[in-house]
Amino acid sequence: MRRLRDLFQALAQLPRLAFLAVGLFVLLGVLAPWLAPYDPNAQDLLATHADPSWQHWLGTDHLGRDTLSRLIVSARTSLVGMSLVLLIALSVGITIGTVAGYRRGWVEEVLMRIVDVGLAMPSLIVALAVIGIFGTGYWNMILALALAWWPGSARISRAVAVGVMNRPHIESLRVLGASPGRIYFHHLLPSTIGAVLVYATADAGAVALSIATLSFLGLGIQPPTPEWGQMLVDALPYLESAPWQVILPGLVLTLVVIGFNLLGESIALNRVPTPLPRRILLKRRAMAADWRKAAP
Repeated sequence: MRRLRDLFQALAQLPRLAFLAVGLFVLLGVLAPWLAPYDPNAQDLLATHADPSWQHWLGTDHLGRDTLSRLIVSARTSLVGMSLVLLIALSVGITIGTVAGYRRGWVEEVLMRIVDVGLAMPSLIVALAVIGIFGTGYWNMILALALAWWPGSARISRAVAVGVMNRPHIESLRVLGASPGRIYFHHLLPSTIGAVLVYATADAGAVALSIATLSFLGLGIQPPTPEWGQMLVDALPYLESAPWQVILPGLVLTLVVIGFNLLGESIALNRVPTPLPRRILLKRRAMAADWRKAAP
């Protein structure tokens, strides 16, 4: 019984640990140029595959580059790329979703059928198709992932916008003669953005994983720019002689994805009303009974 209680207590700490993992990732991404002990692209061919030491805490890769510095700068690369993808995808998705929820009728039907087509295709397949058309490169990767991610935010935005438009205060604004632009920009859009950003937190981990996947395939961020997926593919030929060069970027990427997923789930669950615990419920019932007895 004690072990079960300890397990539940450990699970209760997961959202906090996820927040710490995401916070550390963001901190490393912002302060990477000042936290990295070495230039991530500086080569030392006389110290290739060096073991972890006081000089190089996590060793060096096949070109003698400091692994710790490349891991830290890779966090900045992933953070910037993930932020750009989500910014573009959310801007397009929220605009289309709110317009569909506001106008309704044939406008909603046309826009939502386009969204359905986007949702029917796997995001990675869409990204690969766009990169196949426009070619590899950093900005082409950002464009490809943004085009793959906007339909999900559009669907959520439309659902939230329909709920907002059915609220009594929106009807009151219409009766009072508020202009469509005022209703859209001052009431509908802010309410929709707040709700969609909550769900976008969970998508951040998937976007970071997609960036690493495309870089691993040679279709995303190109060398010598440090990136976790690029570090993985560079270290694969040396898996037996220097396994930590594969384990470290994979482990960091896994922790970031899990952290974002747990953080997004905890934020979403906090917005859902939960029943009171039995102990508190019984206590409130007893207080209500005592109050009724004391009432004249």
